[in-house]
Amino acid sequence: MTEPRPNLHPLHTPVCTLLGCDVPIVLAGMGGVARSELVAAVAQAGGFGMLGMVRESADFIGQEIDAVRAGTARPFAVNLIPAATDPALLAAEMAVCFDRAVPAMCFFWDVVLEAVAKAKAAGCLVLHQVGSLAAARAAEAAGADVLIVQGVEAGGHVHGTVAALILVEQVARATTLPVIASGGFATGAGLIAAMALGAQAIHCGTAFLATRESFAHDDHKARVIAALAEDTVHTDAFALNWPPHAPVRVIRNSVTDALGPVLMGHHPDHLPREVIGSDAGRPLLKFSTDSPLRTTTGNLEAMAAFAGQSVGLIDTLPTAAERISVILAQAEAALARLPRPEAKP
Repeated sequence: MTEPRPNLHPLHTPVCTLLGCDVPIVLAGMGGVARSELVAAVAQAGGFGMLGMVRESADFIGQEIDAVRAGTARPFAVNLIPAATDPALLAAEMAVCFDRAVPAMCFFWDVVLEAVAKAKAAGCLVLHQVGSLAAARAAEAAGADVLIVQGVEAGGHVHGTVAALILVEQVARATTLPVIASGGFATGAGLIAAMALGAQAIHCGTAFLATRESFAHDDHKARVIAALAEDTVHTDAFALNWPPHAPVRVIRNSVTDALGPVLMGHHPDHLPREVIGSDAGRPLLKFSTDSPLRTTTGNLEAMAAFAGQSVGLIDTLPTAAERISVILAQAEAALARLPRPEAKP
């Protein structure tokens, strides 16, 4: 990775040096949402960006990698989901990343040993997002360099059941790898709390979804800004396109309201295939994992509006750079609020 810039920010941590960023704020590799414009903006502002390229074609991934590099010289990662991707497509996705010498790869869901090994053999830094202590240990054993530890508060696909307040500290105690905290972290106070738990950075999805460079649809962004934490639900109803038993956190809508109390237990094989929209000519199904993007048309309200519980802390739509600047200012204010030990006489 690149050398850090001089005059390091006071909150610069060892994982920042490893990733080649200035500040301990990482963009989550949200599928569809974290495209080149957002990734480049985050990287240019001193954070670490990740392209969300889940089940995208190799040609499109190559175009997006090139677009990031046209917007910034800073390092970044490509996020893939091996367990939810056809093996032939995954091989093509990884090949284009390696051909373009992507400096880092991020994987999520089940730990796929072969994927980690290929990335390491290609010279990539490997970040692995995990949702349990067992998964953290498996990722470390597989050769991951950094663990992104996701609490159940997170938006999008959620791989565990434990709150970040507990899981981040639990994993930090059990590993020698750098830990990045994910799930409910969107402010400077959250950043300081994550560091107190043993993390060296925070991993932000919802906070960056609600930025101008995000590829999310304006309707999705507006819902994030308007929602409170209690407006999110944890459900496996949005199950099409993913393996079974893959819950997500979304902002409640007519689809989840119609389920009543039965938010879990929805197998993709038993869900209807009803077209409710389209994106770039591709039909979108009700109960699919597709969230509304800039290019999406149709019944947006019925689609999965992914968001974490941190929606309750987000009420603006800034640029990515402005979001990072606010988080850092809030972190400094949070530190100033902490009591200082009195000097001994």
